[in-house]
Amino acid sequence: MKLIRKHVQQLQAYVPGEQPNGRGLVKLNTNENPCPPSPKVLEAVKAAVDGRLRLYPNPTAQELRETLAKVHGVSPGNMIVGNGSDELLALATRAFVAPGKDAIQYFTPSYSLYPVLANIHNATRNEVALKEDFSLPTLAELQAGRWNFKAALTYVTTPNAPSGRGYSTADLGALCKAQKGVVILDEAYVDFAEEHAMTLATKHSHVLVSRTFSKAYSLCFQRIGYFVGEAKLISALDKIRDSYNVNGLGQVAALATLRDLPYYRTNFKEIIRLREQVAAALASVGFVVLPSQTNFLLVKPPRLAAHTWQRKLREHNVLVRWFSDLRVKDYLRISIGSEKEMGALMRTVKAILKR
Repeated sequence: MKLIRKHVQQLQAYVPGEQPNGRGLVKLNTNENPCPPSPKVLEAVKAAVDGRLRLYPNPTAQELRETLAKVHGVSPGNMIVGNGSDELLALATRAFVAPGKDAIQYFTPSYSLYPVLANIHNATRNEVALKEDFSLPTLAELQAGRWNFKAALTYVTTPNAPSGRGYSTADLGALCKAQKGVVILDEAYVDFAEEHAMTLATKHSHVLVSRTFSKAYSLCFQRIGYFVGEAKLISALDKIRDSYNVNGLGQVAALATLRDLPYYRTNFKEIIRLREQVAAALASVGFVVLPSQTNFLLVKPPRLAAHTWQRKLREHNVLVRWFSDLRVKDYLRISIGSEKEMGALMRTVKAILKR
């Protein structure tokens, strides 16, 4: 169609996990937290459904930024809040990458939004493979390969998705120190990990740490994410963000979440316990289970192809995620749900294996 730019016509959109409308499904395909938000969060959101709905929300999420700044020991000027961390990742491509000229760099496999953002922006994509076990290559290995230490923007998902592998702060620090362009450490799953890299955002002026309220804090519906980093980088992002980009109820929910963190820390422990329990159960029936520091498992199923397993599980109302990428096409990604949901998963797995 002539009305649409040729570049846009050629783009492939990001493909999210299935969001079904039917009931009775065991939904283990989008890494949502099986625990509901804190009762205090629900009360705060309900109380905010009043005459304020006719008003614009605070344009900079000021109170939320101030509260987050205290949590992380930084200034509000080191924080920006977005409509999910995805919005901020997109803003970063616009702020730090010259279209048609600069490179956006990331490891593979990782978050499948990164190549979409690069393509939208008409940036050069520099994709560098993780090691066979999905660990980070050493600096020496990167120097000997195609890694670009001068790339305008580098995304690192830590812990990694879709593998679930965690990375040490020391290794990430060495990588950040060697990099010349902006580095974004995407810590969407960090609350389930052994280490975090927030200190690198305060130590290095070219490093941003990305966090979200979706995965660990049960607020996918509200779409709240944030970056922490050097004030000049944050200011650049702030110049190009949409006005009133963070909805008011989302700001209320995120603030109430930060005021009830003990509730969530209990949930994290339960999800980690279930993750290890399910990992052992799957391994006992022949699955190859990769080590995880997230709220999901990447597993290689026995006997049948991973895509066939996905279909058979779907026929039994159990949803899991399969990716066609060559590095992970033999695996399934299984979110950690409730104890009841994981029990349903294992019963279904055993039923399929008996056939």
